[in-house]
Amino acid sequence: MDSSSELIHSLLPVFLVSTLGATVVTVGFIEGVAEATAAILKVFSGALSDYFGKRKPLMILGYGLAACTKPIFPLARSVGWVFGARFVDRVGKGIRGAPRDALVADITPPESRGAAYGLRQGLDSVGAWVGPLLAVLFMGWFAGDMRKVMWIAVIPAILTVFVLLVSVREPEQKTIGAKPKLRFSDAGRLPLRYWLVVLLGSFFTLARFSEAFLVLRAQSVGLAPQYVPVVMIIMNVVYAGLSWPAGAAADRMGSRSLLLLGLIVLAAADLVLARAKTPTVTFAGAALWGLHMALTQGLLSKLVADMSPTDLVGTGFGIFNLVTGVALLLASLIAGSLWARFGPSATFLGGAAFAAIAAVGLFGAARFRRSAR
Repeated sequence: MDSSSELIHSLLPVFLVSTLGATVVTVGFIEGVAEATAAILKVFSGALSDYFGKRKPLMILGYGLAACTKPIFPLARSVGWVFGARFVDRVGKGIRGAPRDALVADITPPESRGAAYGLRQGLDSVGAWVGPLLAVLFMGWFAGDMRKVMWIAVIPAILTVFVLLVSVREPEQKTIGAKPKLRFSDAGRLPLRYWLVVLLGSFFTLARFSEAFLVLRAQSVGLAPQYVPVVMIIMNVVYAGLSWPAGAAADRMGSRSLLLLGLIVLAAADLVLARAKTPTVTFAGAALWGLHMALTQGLLSKLVADMSPTDLVGTGFGIFNLVTGVALLLASLIAGSLWARFGPSATFLGGAAFAAIAAVGLFGAARFRRSAR
């Protein structure tokens, strides 16, 4: 599904701006609302998967909805069409996301969760660079006709649902499905250490706005539309290649050091992208962005799973994704506004500032805990 989605997403910002006449602020709004919608729904789907003790039915519904939206993008004749398709696509993501992440926890020994989530993120990112690569190849094949290229995304989306139906298995139903009622008050049983991970994840997200701005940055330095998806290929190749080693490292060493390193790398990526004048420098910034994702995303998933009670893992992922999704909406709106008012450099300088603040806060919290002992 990632290869399908990212094939479209690697072209969508340029398609919106150059073909449908949308503004960059509109792009930021669409991306932010879409991701926030996914995050909100993850709360409910995660809680439902905990209640019933079944993850796969919700995953089928979520991936099926996403597959149904893929033909709408090449058919779109207005920004409203794209907004609607993006919205439903993210509804599908919201339904499937938390149950899928909880299923990983269900079938993985706790001492190997860092490696497991790193591997999942890595394979997820393989699809995320295969999609843009297909976009580049078919943009050449179809002489830059973005609508024709987007039709290619329908094929892997259909295959995704088929593989899920036939091949994915989950453990036998657990006692987590024995609760007589589904209650929002169950979230109160999540410990303080879990909520600290949620707070940390939200700061990370504020510093890392939608990746649509990477695509727009590549275009702004003069990269031809046919090759704009290369920036996503580079970012996701690095992300895919390093996610599993970083996740495995998280099983053996302190998480704080890896998170701090991830923030430093993100700040460096934003500074490089802010100063970029050529495609080569933009590609270097995208590679650093991918390194940041590899260092942090699997680790944050591991921390959510580790800090959540066994019977509330789905709920834990749902709430985490809700809060970070709202942060992504805010970050994308800020990024779009900075771009429109001050230019591309201001957007990435703002991201670097958020990353620096988060790094200082993480370092200060570590010092405070040591002094309090």
